[in-house]
Amino acid sequence: MNLTPLSASTLVAVLCQTTAAHASPIDSVNTLGSQPTADQIQINQAPKLMLAKRYKDGVDLQHYWISEKLDGVRAYWDGQQLLSRQGYPISAPRWFTKALPDTPLDGELWMGRGQFDRTSAAVRRYQPLEHEWQQIHYRVFDLPASLAPFKQRIEQLRQLLQQLDAKHIQALEYRQVTSEAELNKLLQQDVAQGAEGLMLNRTDALYQGFRTDALLKLKMYQDDEAVVLAHLPGKGKYQGMLGAIEVQLATGQRLKLGSGFSDLQRQNPPPIGSTVSFKYFGLTETGKPRFASFLRSYTDSYPDSSAYR
Repeated sequence: MNLTPLSASTLVAVLCQTTAAHASPIDSVNTLGSQPTADQIQINQAPKLMLAKRYKDGVDLQHYWISEKLDGVRAYWDGQQLLSRQGYPISAPRWFTKALPDTPLDGELWMGRGQFDRTSAAVRRYQPLEHEWQQIHYRVFDLPASLAPFKQRIEQLRQLLQQLDAKHIQALEYRQVTSEAELNKLLQQDVAQGAEGLMLNRTDALYQGFRTDALLKLKMYQDDEAVVLAHLPGKGKYQGMLGAIEVQLATGQRLKLGSGFSDLQRQNPPPIGSTVSFKYFGLTETGKPRFASFLRSYTDSYPDSSAYR
């Protein structure tokens, strides 16, 4: 499909038909100045992001475009600042964000495959470190303000990013397959090269600010989210640190996660009431996740550990 190139200003105007509907979901905070107080980082509302459901066999693949599932930190640009998935401001250097347009963008801050912990630590600092942000790219995958279906949104996005001319701001690449066999081969190839998995976007879908089957994720393992209920003390080499966390799934089911934590995470565990993700390999006969282990925390509050500052 051939589209007439638009200027960045014209394209932004088209996308932002209703500015008020996409206003910043949090109070304005100067995250580049001195360390913020607890009141300053209080959020009002998290951005309404499009979230993926798990892929299941039987999907009509001809209606989906496929991209790599990035192992990065989700970041929403509201036209003025970068926000985390939970709505907290991200302290990016001014040079990093000054090229961004005044229309909302949805993407991930990404250092590369297998670099989630480094990326997360960099993004969560009060004061951004130049040498870390020089390694971070903003991989943009959607235009939340556009009313077009996904296939057209991606063309709009490509035109917009080309005119920004900022090397650290990039669109994703998309591929297509016609069969489950091709999809599985692509998954195995990407995972062997260090990718986390694949994302499938339905080409005719509008942007939806909730979890939807218009966006699917496919991994070698399964994952889910749960809320932390309790910290259980460690024993042996983990004496004085976290041993495990007790969590509750959306279904009400409870389980303990005792593996997958680094020593730093055991010293500074996810707060009670926060959301974490875990991975597992199928279900037991009783429906319990098999070999469940901690994957990551979605806590955006700023921990006391100096490792995150």
